[in-house]
Amino acid sequence: MTLTRDITLSLPEQEGLQISLTDPMSVTDFEQFCAANPDIRAERSADGKVWIMAPVNLESGYYEGEVLGELRNYCLRTRNGKAFSPSTGFQLPDGSTRAADASWVSNERLSQLTQAQRQTFPPIVPAFVIEIRSKTDARSALEQKMQETWIANGVQLAWLIDPQAQQVVVYSPERTPLIIDGFDQTIDASPILPDFEFDLRLLIF
Repeated sequence: MTLTRDITLSLPEQEGLQISLTDPMSVTDFEQFCAANPDIRAERSADGKVWIMAPVNLESGYYEGEVLGELRNYCLRTRNGKAFSPSTGFQLPDGSTRAADASWVSNERLSQLTQAQRQTFPPIVPAFVIEIRSKTDARSALEQKMQETWIANGVQLAWLIDPQAQQVVVYSPERTPLIIDGFDQTIDASPILPDFEFDLRLLIF
């Protein structure tokens, strides 16, 4: 497999579509592959399987923008960490490289990274992540990602937002998932992110 050349993939215009590459990639191979193909959004599982995601549709892009925007505003207000976009991959302890629709890392954890690590997929676990279900996403697959990828690797708080069902599932290591019904309310991320509140009415589109 040649990793340093550009490749051309034909992605149907179907939001949420994932294409799986058949040959497992090492961490180094995956980094080289992504560097050679910067316009591709990809994730890598612990066993080297790689998924390539198509661009999202209008509604999903709006949801992602609202969530990331509110998280960024929180960071600007508190100066206690930084928010990261869906394009940011994190190298997790299980060997996978995964991305969330929005994520937050404290300044303390960021200060432990070297300059070289900041230029690649950093070996760091976000304290807080948000995933948003699109119409083409299987909810069971996202629930598995929340538990077996994010929480199992050390994420302290994770939200799975399902606009179709108008539900939020809250995950943390200390308790079973909590389902919040209805977008006519505000939810908060304390104590992991003190004073971060998100008005779910922003997602009624």
